[in-house]
Amino acid sequence: MNDYKSAGVDIEAGYRSVELMKEYVEKTMRPEVLSGLGGFSGAFSLKNFMGMKEPTLVSGTDGVGTKLKIAFLLNKHDTVGIDCVAMCVNDIACAGGEPLFFLDYIACGKNYPEKIAEIVKGVAEGCLQSGAALIGGETAEMPGFYPEDEYDLAGFAVGIADRADMTDCSLINEKDVLIGIASSGVHSNGFSLVRKIFPMNEKSLNRYYDSLGSSLGEALMKPTKIYVKALKAVRNAGVRIKGCSHITGGGFYENIPRMLPDGMSAVIKKDSYPILPVFGLIAKDGDVEERVMYNTYNMGLGMVLAVSPSDASAAVRAIESAGETAFIVGETKKADEKGVELC
Repeated sequence: MNDYKSAGVDIEAGYRSVELMKEYVEKTMRPEVLSGLGGFSGAFSLKNFMGMKEPTLVSGTDGVGTKLKIAFLLNKHDTVGIDCVAMCVNDIACAGGEPLFFLDYIACGKNYPEKIAEIVKGVAEGCLQSGAALIGGETAEMPGFYPEDEYDLAGFAVGIADRADMTDCSLINEKDVLIGIASSGVHSNGFSLVRKIFPMNEKSLNRYYDSLGSSLGEALMKPTKIYVKALKAVRNAGVRIKGCSHITGGGFYENIPRMLPDGMSAVIKKDSYPILPVFGLIAKDGDVEERVMYNTYNMGLGMVLAVSPSDASAAVRAIESAGETAFIVGETKKADEKGVELC
């Protein structure tokens, strides 16, 4: 006799996963959440934000990408959820929004409840770091589509901002100051190149490097920084963030121009901040030229923002008060085409 379990989908394992993740999810709840875990949808009240002049919803969606391949090899699943949340909420914060809630989607070849709970534990930690409530999600068991020991992880976040307070690149002027906020490492981009450079096996990933102060795998698995509190601290200090760029796939060359108005470019001083050792290792072992590195990786800066020169010191102090490290890394200048100049 055939049933769903014989086809590779274990409904009981799904129930077990939900039970195991409950304690992590409950920690992320905000007073605005109207729904509980296990419903068909998540509900969130906007009543507390009705005092805004023009409340505007801001959204973001993303995944972890091929960094997951390293998680599979190391059998480490408790931090990739932080990466997933970070990739979404950092984009919302970049626009000037406050993340409100998050939903995750896990697709797997086989539902191992303890593994799913570990993944969701990381998602919940990312939500706690960003102040977002984890109000829903989906775990899809897809035998034959994914190998049994593999999964994909993606998410979706919604935030809110008063429209007048949102980042507005039209305010950027010549000689505005560019401030970079330190990254924790590779974050969640460029791992297809990483996997081409280094042998993807336990021996390679567990190799200790003096330059890294850790094994290669530990360095690569460092979770993506969440910058929500740092950017909120800057705004609370009375600093107007004119432009903000989340340095993700495409590195400096693709992301920084996205925050600039036409006729303006960014000048970044390469020696204005320390480049993390992991990027030197990637460049050396992979024989990757400098431009490709800056066009692929964050190179040690996870976020770059533009502020007026008179606000630069206050912005740096605010970022550091939130526990992050900030550097004045350059300035804006007039140009025929917007872009990035590294010097």
